[in-house]
Amino acid sequence: MNAVSEQTVLAMAAPEAAVVVKALLQVLPAHCVLSRTEDTRPYECDGLSLYRSVPMAVVLPETEAQVQAVLIKCKKLKVPVVARGAGTGLSGGAMPHAQGVLLGLAKFNRIKHIDPEAAIAVVEPGVRNLAVSEAVSSFGLYYAPDPSSQIACSIGGNVAENSGGVHCLKYGLTVHNVLKVRMVSMSGEIIELGSLAPDSAGPELLSVFVGSEGMLGVVTEVTLRLTPKPAVARVIMASFDDVEKAGQAVAQIIAAGIIPAGLEMMDKQATQMVEPFVKAGYDTEAAAILLCESDGTVDEVADEIIRMQQVFEKAGATRLQVSQTEAERLRFWAGRKNAFPAAGRVSPDYYCMDGTIPRRQLGRVLNAIQDMEKQFNMRCANVFHAGDGNLHPLILFDSNFPDEVRRAEDFGAAILELCVEVGGTITGEHGVGMEKINQMCVQFSREELDAFTAVKRAFDPDGLLNPEKVIPTLRRCAEYGKMHVHGGALAFPELPRF
Repeated sequence: MNAVSEQTVLAMAAPEAAVVVKALLQVLPAHCVLSRTEDTRPYECDGLSLYRSVPMAVVLPETEAQVQAVLIKCKKLKVPVVARGAGTGLSGGAMPHAQGVLLGLAKFNRIKHIDPEAAIAVVEPGVRNLAVSEAVSSFGLYYAPDPSSQIACSIGGNVAENSGGVHCLKYGLTVHNVLKVRMVSMSGEIIELGSLAPDSAGPELLSVFVGSEGMLGVVTEVTLRLTPKPAVARVIMASFDDVEKAGQAVAQIIAAGIIPAGLEMMDKQATQMVEPFVKAGYDTEAAAILLCESDGTVDEVADEIIRMQQVFEKAGATRLQVSQTEAERLRFWAGRKNAFPAAGRVSPDYYCMDGTIPRRQLGRVLNAIQDMEKQFNMRCANVFHAGDGNLHPLILFDSNFPDEVRRAEDFGAAILELCVEVGGTITGEHGVGMEKINQMCVQFSREELDAFTAVKRAFDPDGLLNPEKVIPTLRRCAEYGKMHVHGGALAFPELPRF
């Protein structure tokens, strides 16, 4: 039953690079195929540079027909394919395969159609997240999902990882803002998932595809739902002298029936890292700050701001600031948006971990991370999508020292397992890359992983699309020591255990 899921593409007889390149040049112009090491090395990693692998070849198709042709050739030759968007993913989910082809979608960067009356936009996967909002701004619309790297990340990446962001509590994740996806399967078949209508015929596979990490097909077109710009938006910046109080304030805001347009939290380490970089006016002495936004009509916002202030005062806020102008609101958010580049200014490297927890557990988790800093002897700055419970611990380290790399990885693994322990999940908006695959063994039972594998086989029987990612093999779970054993019966006893 699990033979296919356990078979790795590495074990297959991969053809020589020259054979693969020759086949690719039969269906693509020469300028779309990169095979020299000096040309392929820039593609060896995503935003997470800790995990690298130089691909056999890189292809940069310009049309859907070329994508089809590439996939058909690779399927015939049994060559693995890894699809890549903007190369900004903060996980190892799109790390190239050393014996495979990296399929870059950077040239698919056109906004094909905007319908302001229907509030939809049809775009190619290489379009930047923020470019959509810029293109529809004149119509009084924007694209709501705004992950931290929205300046650079692509819609294709959003679809792959089901990204959220600041606005996701009120306006939803990517899956709630995508109406239709056009994709090419590994066999070269063009498939459309979803519909412009409220419902579509056949199985509802759009929600399966969004968040599938490029394992089921290659996106060539996405139809997005757009959101009307609010008449006004204001943000409260609340300071707290204790992270647990800040965590309780998050839960109390939701309990009060308030659905903020944005709710973010930064701990002291993060604010002290960001403030010299952005000069956003943050309280750098506070143990934690909350950024809580209200949007809507003028009267709605005025009333909601008062209610938010009351909740924060009751929760023990030591300082409250309310944005008085649009420029001030954007400045408050600028610090949060620049947390990642700020980390790069104070540390040679940083490891952005990503997990989701119940909001009520925030205080416990942040206190535990502070203890882990001492355990692993490493600094960690915490940035938190408080609205949807999505943690972004930034572990600061220096990759020039192998021991620090190992400790950073162990620190990240400990955070993920803590997320599972408190009732959360190992991922939020960054997907499951190579840095999280062991923790999939912690999160899910063998039965659940088998169900994932069955979906994968239905779309990609040979396991050629983004292989060895997301779904861990039985052997990996056994090696990690986290394999689920039911009723004392050890599944697949013939597999070696370590």
